[in-house]
Amino acid sequence: MAPRIPLADLPADLEKNMIEQLGTVPEPVAATFHSPKVSLSSMEFGGKVAEWGDAEESLKSYAHMAVATQVGCGWCLDIGYFHALNQNLDLAKASQVPVWRDSDVFSSLERDVLEYAEAMTNTPPTVTDDMYAGLLDRLGAPAMVELTAYIAFVNMATRNNNANGISSQGFSDNCEVPLAKRPAASAA
Repeated sequence: MAPRIPLADLPADLEKNMIEQLGTVPEPVAATFHSPKVSLSSMEFGGKVAEWGDAEESLKSYAHMAVATQVGCGWCLDIGYFHALNQNLDLAKASQVPVWRDSDVFSSLERDVLEYAEAMTNTPPTVTDDMYAGLLDRLGAPAMVELTAYIAFVNMATRNNNANGISSQGFSDNCEVPLAKRPAASAA
């Protein structure tokens, strides 16, 4: 899919920085840079989110990819899997997030986090008291607050990218283990 909005030109220094970090300019940045305040604020907040450290990185990565799968954000799934590679996560496990319900590689905690990420992503959200309490008991309050805020941020980013027509840029092509194909969306 081609972006629904033309990609904006970035200031030379920002473009250079993006290329040094990722090898290319991320399309979500170029798409939103028509409003530099929106683009820069989103990047700034995303940077702050990345600095949080109360929840395990693997749980946040799997949650991010679960949200991306459910929303249908190919770019987020692509970059999420690429980040899993750079975080030295188990790629065989990370590759199974799109089909986690049918996979036996996830621990009970990981499965509950994946289910929670999907429940937060549903419209309307379907988080239950029991679901929340079970994770709170195992993660503790700081990690639960962080995980919840992280999933909410990822929902904003994935939905923004999806609406702007942003698709995969091939970041995950560098990963040795292929990413499992997303299940086809069911007709409602």
